[in-house]
Amino acid sequence: MACKTKCVCSQLQQHRCKFQPVLPNILKKGPASVKAKTGKATKSVADQAAVKRIFPNTYGLPEISFVKGANAAACKKAVRVGVVLSGGQAPGGHNVIAGLLDGLKKANSRNKLFGFLGGPSGIVENKFVEITPALMKDYRNTGGFDLIQSGRTKIETDEQLQAAKDNLIKNKMDALVVVGGDDSNTNACVIAEYLKQQGVDISVIGVPKTIDGDLKNAQIETSFGFDTATKIYAEMVGNICRDVNSARKYWHFIRLMGRSASHIALEVALKTQPNAVLIGEEVLAKKMTLAQVVDYLAKIIAARAKQGKNFGVCLVPEGLIEFIPEMKELIAALNDLLSDNEAELAKMNTISEKKDFIISKLPAKLADLMKSLPAGIASQLMLDRDPHGNVQVSLIETEKLLVEMLRVKLADMKKAGKYNGKFSAITHFFGYEGRCGVPSSFDANYTYALGYNAAVLALNKCSGYLSSVRKLTKKPQDWECGGIPLTMMMNIERRKGKEKPVIRKALVELKGEPFKFLTKNREAWAVSESYVFPGPIQFFGPAEVTDMTTITLLFEQGKKRK
Repeated sequence: MACKTKCVCSQLQQHRCKFQPVLPNILKKGPASVKAKTGKATKSVADQAAVKRIFPNTYGLPEISFVKGANAAACKKAVRVGVVLSGGQAPGGHNVIAGLLDGLKKANSRNKLFGFLGGPSGIVENKFVEITPALMKDYRNTGGFDLIQSGRTKIETDEQLQAAKDNLIKNKMDALVVVGGDDSNTNACVIAEYLKQQGVDISVIGVPKTIDGDLKNAQIETSFGFDTATKIYAEMVGNICRDVNSARKYWHFIRLMGRSASHIALEVALKTQPNAVLIGEEVLAKKMTLAQVVDYLAKIIAARAKQGKNFGVCLVPEGLIEFIPEMKELIAALNDLLSDNEAELAKMNTISEKKDFIISKLPAKLADLMKSLPAGIASQLMLDRDPHGNVQVSLIETEKLLVEMLRVKLADMKKAGKYNGKFSAITHFFGYEGRCGVPSSFDANYTYALGYNAAVLALNKCSGYLSSVRKLTKKPQDWECGGIPLTMMMNIERRKGKEKPVIRKALVELKGEPFKFLTKNREAWAVSESYVFPGPIQFFGPAEVTDMTTITLLFEQGKKRK
């Protein structure tokens, strides 16, 4: 494979380049053989009146399912379509673009696809490149977003929306495809609504992307990249499980990506069966304090030590801190205090002095909590603030916080005769390692279908829709395709002090089968070595190995034995 960077390609890259994704049967003959069947009008998941008021032109659209039928009209006119990658990377993004390109070219060889560079800012700044089959050839079935890069700009101000509209018109675009997560697809809906308000006939279509797994519902069964990323993390966690079972002397605390939901931690736990896994949604539901979380882990460590096992593996979701009610309350109070007392704090020379000052201003309960935190974590809470003046929770090393507090707790337990083990801990954060991996066969097929499906939506002049490919536990050729109105997934949330429409994040469902399986087995996993070693993603071999999807999805669709 001739890479644009002139690098020497691995044999795996060469073989993956030859991989031909399997299209759903409904799409195989191309857009000219696909008709859009409309269902009933829809409504948002919550706050219907408010969402309808904000999106009067795109609210209430019907669901669309694709069925077989002649549709020459959708292919007659040559069209120009733009695509943008928005937000964090996820394995399979290049195949979305490949599917989009192939769908457009299959409909009409004169159709053109353009990639906006660097994310949504590329639309505002009018930076783009034409994506030709020759250019696309080097990126099929590869990880990363390096073909056109990504970015986190939101097109939401009047000036940005005007610039985006002007550039889309100037470049004679007929459609724009936004590949992103919940926030990016909310932004896609904002753009679609704005264009309709302005009387501009340019369709806007979204594609569901996020490794976090929190963009899903009955119609969007999973976001792309989740399968590959969790397989990558599970390989690394499985390797560590095998290491502890060999060395038998360390506890490994592993923080996994997923700030707003614990889907990654749950899926990796189901794949590897570690001794402990914290699920943020459960911590929130039980209103657990930080001390109670530490107590829970200390009991597991003590129980294993009683068996002579001073080792184990614990998974921690990245967003755990924000799920602990008292920590969330403390962070909110710190945001206000740090902002209100900025000038006075600037005069202080040491962290200790600033910490004592802030503690003196906190309510007694929160002051005690702040005092209980390890010095390093307390400093992070004081110093690491974003451009809006808020504590950057994602930078807090939760796994190190837990280890430090466990050292204190276990020392107290030892003095009381309730623990007689040795506690040596190693911490890890697995995050960026999973975002740009070579997509699994599932994700390679899924993303290609999502892109091809988005092309069919664009050719049928659908706007305000999310590309939807369903029945994902079946073989790819049996997947169902269509479009889901973006407003259907919206509710109103408070963001940066303002009420805003956003696509609702899907949290771990505590009554769902994946979590129920965890609760049924975790006590046994805690004290035994029930570790599973998934190994690396398999690209070649029997279909039950190469094409397997997530355990979460199998449970949710009743395909997994309980």
